[in-house]
Amino acid sequence: MTQGGSYRLLTSAEVADWLKVSELTIKNKYRAWGLRPQKVGRLLRFRERDVVAYLERKYG
Repeated sequence: MTQGGSYRLLTSAEVADWLKVSELTIKNKYRAWGLRPQKVGRLLRFRERDVVAYLERKYG
């Protein structure tokens, strides 16, 4: 099975908008949800394909 999405890096705000939650929720819950962040300096970025994989695991 191929994983959807691209390797594009998303900001916390973009992921929050996509998942319809606040940016603070993303920053507090990404570990519990199993989203692997990519650190860019001090900033968190998330690969689009990891977010897609999370959604497929959660909502199938």
